[in-house]
Amino acid sequence: MAWFQCFSNHLEALGFVASQADSSLFTYFDGTTIIYLLIYVDDILVTGNNSSQIAQLIAKLGSLFSMKDLGPLHYFLGMEVTRTTSGFHLSHAKYIRDLLQRTHMVDCKPIQTPSSHGRRLLLHEEDHLSDATEYRSVMGALQYLLFTRPDIAFSVNQVCQFMHSPTTVHWAAVKRILCYLKGTHDHGLLYRPSSLSITAYADADYAGDPNDSRSTGGYCIFLGSNLISWSSKKQRGVSRSSTEAEYRQLTYTATTLSWFRNLFHDLHLYLTPPQLWCDNISALAVASNPVYQARMRHVEVDYHYVREKVTRKEIIVGYVASPDQVADFLTKGLSSTRFQFLISKLPVLGRPLSLRERDKP
Repeated sequence: MAWFQCFSNHLEALGFVASQADSSLFTYFDGTTIIYLLIYVDDILVTGNNSSQIAQLIAKLGSLFSMKDLGPLHYFLGMEVTRTTSGFHLSHAKYIRDLLQRTHMVDCKPIQTPSSHGRRLLLHEEDHLSDATEYRSVMGALQYLLFTRPDIAFSVNQVCQFMHSPTTVHWAAVKRILCYLKGTHDHGLLYRPSSLSITAYADADYAGDPNDSRSTGGYCIFLGSNLISWSSKKQRGVSRSSTEAEYRQLTYTATTLSWFRNLFHDLHLYLTPPQLWCDNISALAVASNPVYQARMRHVEVDYHYVREKVTRKEIIVGYVASPDQVADFLTKGLSSTRFQFLISKLPVLGRPLSLRERDKP
């Protein structure tokens, strides 16, 4: 904390401004010069549109702190960055290989999906593990992978709910995820130049958890065609209808969209109101029509946040057919055909390009 305070004080003395949305982000604007600086403990990323100004900044910081310039970004916090002429690719390929080696799953048979179709894990099922240390360790490793692997978000969310008392069935579910990673270890996120418009998909699996009847919600947020945020999380309370579950998820997604709008404001990027898609017509009606207040009066006040945003025209909600609901893979286990179809609709998951492909214009 003392190191961060000292570093941020020096940045502010150099003309940087701390972001209100993210305390680790600092921005510098001077005429046409733009510089963004992101810090995580003692790892720093610097980018901008003026290379000479960036070089001067690094030199100034180097005179104040013991720093080493590692050049263009290739590796950051365990993520591998592969640059191409059209964009860049983020992955955890080496991290996954090391994880498979540590869990003795290097020679496992690859599988097409990270979780079983239509089956949920039960709290008390089969025998409990005598020592849950390895289970919890692997869970931490899988959670770290979510930074570049949204395709395993639902599966990891499920197995993480049993860390306090895992069973042999839960451990088998973990091994299934590892088998899926074996065949997709070099997959990751592709980012290419795109439009500066935000689109989001929100979905919920009503009362899908057999242990407490809570719903699992998920969302995907795109900046243009690039996936920038996703979530798979069990909702905090039990919903009395699918409409309520979907409406809650709309609110969760709306709060994240509001945060992104504030973040982009700090970056001096002023975007049009985000488009939020949902496949539940009743939930959309509740979000945009105050006449429905009576039937939803039992819902906590904070869940009506999305309605206020829609009324203010800060978010636009719309209907998307269930077959085209991109966030579906974040709320339940799917068949291999459905899972692969949805993943293929995400223009961000793929393998790193070969050297020959990287040289193509």
